[in-house]
Amino acid sequence: MYPRTTVELAKALSNLGILDRENAAICGVSVAAIRHWRRGSRRSGGRRNRDRDAPRCPRCHDRALDESAYAYLLGLYLGDGHLTLGRKGVWALSITCCDGWPGLMAQARLAMSTVMPSSKVFAVARTGCTEIKSTSKHWLCLFPQHGPGRKHQREIRLEPWQEQIVTEYPGDFARGLFHSDGYRGINRIRRPLKDGDKWYEYPRYLFVNQSADIHRLCGQTLDRLGVAWRFSKPTTISVARREAVARLDVFVGPKY
Repeated sequence: MYPRTTVELAKALSNLGILDRENAAICGVSVAAIRHWRRGSRRSGGRRNRDRDAPRCPRCHDRALDESAYAYLLGLYLGDGHLTLGRKGVWALSITCCDGWPGLMAQARLAMSTVMPSSKVFAVARTGCTEIKSTSKHWLCLFPQHGPGRKHQREIRLEPWQEQIVTEYPGDFARGLFHSDGYRGINRIRRPLKDGDKWYEYPRYLFVNQSADIHRLCGQTLDRLGVAWRFSKPTTISVARREAVARLDVFVGPKY
């Protein structure tokens, strides 16, 4: 028996079009289990499609918003996301994901689908990366930070309703930021000694972004989580203390 959360995640990923083999690897279960859960949930598909025709925008139509998923998606957007305007006033939200992290693509798909369930989520292959995309006339309502030019060349300020969400869900917001512009790896330091050099290794997180405003948001969020941090470079936030890394692991987790 698998936990209910695992089953629900697998079903959600199947509904987003994730292949059974990739879904099994992400959820840590067998391909047979994925197929069983997927086939067993087919009868409810019509109802899910009808539910997606409900009022679409949390801002315009007062539809309920999954704030945890939105906090994560906002973090992804501020790092590797952008909006483009298409025909008939339809906006496309794009999150660029490295092909080496298929689980990150799955999480981006799931977050987009949860935040805007009436809009289809799809992928566009690029050289070395994949864009996870969704189109809606209302994406601009949820990401008012959109504007001309690069993010680090203009002011990035959250609206009061966004501030309330990231304050309520700082862990999800931090996860989105670090899954987009962050890195967790091993830092190696060489210490010259009389009997030869000695190497020390320790894990650390780095968050690299050109925007001072996004640095400020990341720093405020780490403060809320009780994670010690500092600037190692003008564009880089570093989390390197052992207890701070362990604390951030709880919220950020792996990219898969």
